Amino acid sequence: MTRPERTGDRPVILVDEHAHAWSPRTARTRFRQGLAGPTAGVAAGHTQANLISVPADWAYDMLLFCQRNPKPCPVLDVTDAGSPATVLADGADLRTDLPRYRVWRDGELVDEPIDVRAHWRPDLVSFLLGCSFTFEWALAAAGVPIRHVEQGRNVPMYVTGRQCRPAGRLRGPMVVSMRPVPPEHLRSAIRESGLLPAVHGGPVHCGDPAVLGIEDLGRPDFGDPVDAAPDDIPVFWACGVTPQAVVTASRPPFAITHAPGQMFLTDARDDQYRVVGVD
Repeated sequence: MTRPERTGDRPVILVDEHAHAWSPRTARTRFRQGLAGPTAGVAAGHTQANLISVPADWAYDMLLFCQRNPKPCPVLDVTDAGSPATVLADGADLRTDLPRYRVWRDGELVDEPIDVRAHWRPDLVSFLLGCSFTFEWALAAAGVPIRHVEQGRNVPMYVTGRQCRPAGRLRGPMVVSMRPVPPEHLRSAIRESGLLPAVHGGPVHCGDPAVLGIEDLGRPDFGDPVDAAPDDIPVFWACGVTPQAVVTASRPPFAITHAPGQMFLTDARDDQYRVVGVD
């Protein structure tokens, strides 16, 4: 996949170490002003979301794709055509309030701006999908180390050999995120993430990455490699970057997505999506 030079007319800096204490509104305001970088650890306790916007004549295919593949594509909201607003965040603008975007034409990545107002179209329908960054707070509260946050890196993400169920004109492989988990914390990681199905839920695989068709954990397709402890087990969760792999495979004429790891901060609290668990 091609990676164009960064563009935009505003200064670009990285999310800072105090971002966990921001409100979602503060985070969105700072992103609108030019702040950029991975959002893991931002606005503690609030739900993060993936974004994909497609022309209205592709919206049914996307909705059907999400319905058929709820693990990688759990829908939190779908907007009206042309609207940059969402019920998930009062006063937010989906064209400006993410750290970084990706713009796609005929399945090719053509730009990675920090503002997509110049690319916006009146026929775009936006889908906001649950993000695994949301359940990282629950993992941390249960004592599970979050290696990429500890190391100040973006979570590693991989295109797998596992194909999603096709829908209309859309097809493509599932993308997963990976977190190394110590064996003694594996049960907690599975349990805590499983209680949040709206943000991908429990893992799709634990252990040998070759089962998913991943050849080298040190070379993620998106994000950054992370350093694992010697006994850590690689744990893989379905990832909301899957629609971007689907765009590459299916080649719709136009789409806008978030940049991997740079999510939309909603006003929703994590516990709104938590189901009752039984040990």
